[in-house]
Amino acid sequence: MPRTITAQNLQALIDALIAANIRVVGPKRVDSLCLYAPLAKGEELDLSELPRRSAKETFLPPAEEILSFERQGASTSVRSPDLSRLPATVLIGARPCDAAAPGILDAVFSWDYQDDFFLERRRKTTIVGIACTKADDACFCTAVGLSPDSRQGSDLFLTPLEGDSYAAEALTDKGAALLERHPELFVQGETGRPLPLAEPRAAKVDLAKIKTWLDGHFESPFWGEIASHCVGCGTCAFLCPTCHCFDIVDEGSEAAGCRRKFWDACGFSKFTLHASSHNPRNTQADRFRNRVMHKFKYYHDKFGRTLCTGCGRCIRACPVGIDLVAVLEDINTQG
Repeated sequence: MPRTITAQNLQALIDALIAANIRVVGPKRVDSLCLYAPLAKGEELDLSELPRRSAKETFLPPAEEILSFERQGASTSVRSPDLSRLPATVLIGARPCDAAAPGILDAVFSWDYQDDFFLERRRKTTIVGIACTKADDACFCTAVGLSPDSRQGSDLFLTPLEGDSYAAEALTDKGAALLERHPELFVQGETGRPLPLAEPRAAKVDLAKIKTWLDGHFESPFWGEIASHCVGCGTCAFLCPTCHCFDIVDEGSEAAGCRRKFWDACGFSKFTLHASSHNPRNTQADRFRNRVMHKFKYYHDKFGRTLCTGCGRCIRACPVGIDLVAVLEDINTQG
């Protein structure tokens, strides 16, 4: 049976979750930007636009301690963080391009090594997705197999209705549990017509054709042409819902310190720099090629998934105007 929740009750749901010591993350206004961030109260929720940054830091923080050490006399003690202290979390108001991303990343974080930091946050997080009713010319989710009302990755999915309310659809046990814990906030049935969905950019992209071209064009001069003005700033990777490269750094002294994991990006010139000073990707064209190959070939080769959800953040934020959709369309014409 469909259920409906009003905008007012959605705020009340957030307040109830916070009162129950559950961490709630959702879009909120921070100065002039809309960002995914912890909410202190329901009225902070802002569903008016796609947040500037993706929701991946809910599961993969920009920096986190993975162990600490202390030397005492002749012995050294090493301590791992207590992952049981990671809070139960509800990520609410996640757009389809953000809700789908953690499920795509599950493959790499549970492959040859179980990344307990990422996986424990996944286990403790319930994702409440929401359909998009607005899009700009950077949105291209439909080109990578998603849509403005894609349910992929959501535990509970909200569809905006006329009359300032939302149809609520439980998709997993987590989503059903959230509904069952707060039945007073949801009305049986749908009380309004769905609002028109957003219309993303009509990209002329054939992922299978693109992958076939990538399979045979590692040394193509195309990479130098298309990456000639890339400045390697890493903005695209840091805003992307699915980019997941990280570095590990030891901090402190021989007496005490910690080991931290930090976001990194394959577009940075030092990302593949060896201690010998050799760099197997020593040009920006090599690094740009790797980013495209990783998203549309390597990840698919390894896990059968495309490492892109079409959010368009890389396009909006690129300081030199590189348009990933245009790049893919160029490849499409060459394939």
